[in-house]
Amino acid sequence: MNVKTLLLATALLISGTSFAQNTKEQKPNFLFIFSDDQRYDLIGALGQHEVHTPNLDRLVNEGATFTHAYNMGAWNGAVCIASRAMMISGLSVWDAQGQEGDFQIRADQKKFWPQLLEKAGYETYMTGKWHVKAKAESIFQNVVHVRPGMPNQTPEGYNRPKSESDTLWQPWDTKFEGFWQGGKHWSEVLADDAKGFLEQASKSESPFMMYLAFNAPHDPRQAPKEFVDMYPVESIALPPSHMDMYPYKDSIGLSEKLRDEALAPFPRTAYSVRKNIQEYYAIISHMDAQIGKIFDALEATGKRDNTYIIFTSDHGLAVGHHGLMGKQNMFDHSVRPPLLISGPGIPKGQKLSQQVYLQDVSATMLDLAGVEKPKEMVFNSVMPYIREGSESAYPVIYSCYLNLQRMVRTDTHKLIVYPKLNKLLLFDMEKDPDELRDRSEDPAYQRVKQELIALLLQRQAELNDPLGKIDFSVYQNSGNLVSHDN
Repeated sequence: MNVKTLLLATALLISGTSFAQNTKEQKPNFLFIFSDDQRYDLIGALGQHEVHTPNLDRLVNEGATFTHAYNMGAWNGAVCIASRAMMISGLSVWDAQGQEGDFQIRADQKKFWPQLLEKAGYETYMTGKWHVKAKAESIFQNVVHVRPGMPNQTPEGYNRPKSESDTLWQPWDTKFEGFWQGGKHWSEVLADDAKGFLEQASKSESPFMMYLAFNAPHDPRQAPKEFVDMYPVESIALPPSHMDMYPYKDSIGLSEKLRDEALAPFPRTAYSVRKNIQEYYAIISHMDAQIGKIFDALEATGKRDNTYIIFTSDHGLAVGHHGLMGKQNMFDHSVRPPLLISGPGIPKGQKLSQQVYLQDVSATMLDLAGVEKPKEMVFNSVMPYIREGSESAYPVIYSCYLNLQRMVRTDTHKLIVYPKLNKLLLFDMEKDPDELRDRSEDPAYQRVKQELIALLLQRQAELNDPLGKIDFSVYQNSGNLVSHDN
C-alpha cells in the first residue's frame, strides 16, 4: 500500500469512527421520573403555590406541561399496579389486566419498551418502586433497590389524627420505619442511586434511559421535620369540595375497609384533613429536593442538552377532597397527575391542554429515540401536540375502578357512573372544575348527558370492558343525585 492509499484509508477510518460517534451522540438520553400518588396541581408553578417545589418549577419553566393527563383506571384497590402495568406494557387497562400474569413471559420475549430501547443501543437503568408482575432485572440492564408498592405502614399510621392532641405518629419519627426503613429515607436513596448511574453514564458514549420511580408521596407520608415545618397546619387551606363524608362511598368501594380511606378518621374533620395535607405537601417538597440533586448530577455529566427529562405520577390523590382520602375514585383530583417534559426542541414554558394519558410517556420515548412503537401499544407520543399543536388522539378520556365506577371526560364535561347504584353524575368542567355541582338532572345538560353516555358505551366496547354494556334506561329517573353547592 503506497503512502497516498494509506492516508486515504486512514482518513476514511477516522471519518467512519467520527460518524459512528456522532450517530450515537444524536440519540437523545431519557431521564424519566415517576412519582406515586401526586395530584396534577401539586407543583408550585402549576398554580398550587402552597407547595414548595423549586426543582419541578424549573422543569415546568424549561419545558412543556400537559395540564390534562389521566390514568385509565384500575382493576384493583392498588391503582398504581394497573397504572404501572399499562406504563411498562403500553396495553390498555383491561388488556393489561388480562395479560398481567404473562408479563414475565413478555419480558423474556423482549416485548417491553425499555427492551426496545436497549435493542436500539440504549443503556437502561431502573431504581425505586416497581409493583409489576415481571422481574425488573429482566427488563432493564441496570437495576438497584427494587422497592415494593409502598413502604410498610404501621397501625399507628391509620385513623389519625383523632384530635389536635393526637401526636403519637409523626412523619419524621424513624421508629415507624416506612420510608425510613434501612436508615435513610427512600427518596434520598433513590437520588443517590441516580447520581451513581449518571456518573457512570458521563464516561460512556452510549445513550441512556433512566427509570427513576419514587415511592413518594405515597403514604406513610414521611419527611424530615424541616420539611413538615414548612407547612403550619393552621395555614393549610381546606379543599373547596371538603365534606365530612362522601354519600356514596360504601357502594362504590370506598368504605373504611379500603386501606387508603382508613388513613383518616370518619367523619373527616377539618383538622385531620389539614394534617394529612400538611404531610402530603412535606413529602412532595422533600422529594423535590432529591430531584434537584438528580438534576445537578445530570448537569455534571455534560449531557443535559441532549437529554429529555420527563416527569409524571401514576395517578392523583384525594387527601380530603370530596370527603375521600385515596385515589380509587373518578374525580379529577384522583385520576389526573402532572405530566412535564423538557429537552431538545421542547418550547420553554409551554402549556398544552390536549387530553392525554400519562402512559403516553412510553410511546413518546420510543418516538424521540426513532424506535417504532409496537402495534399493540395503544398509547401515543405527545410530540405531535408539541410540534404541530395537533388535536388530542383521545376525543374522550375513559377511566374505571373495578366494576363499581366508570367515567368519560371531554374537554368540557365529565360523566361519572356508579353501576351498583344505578346512579350517574354530570359535571360542567369549565364552569365547575372542582366538581361541586351535579348537573345530571338539569334540563340544560340533557343533550350533553346523552352524548357522554354514548361515548362511554363506545369506549367500553373498544376497550373490552368486562362490566359489559350498561343499561342506562334504569338511570333516567334517578333524581338529583347530589348537589355540592356551597
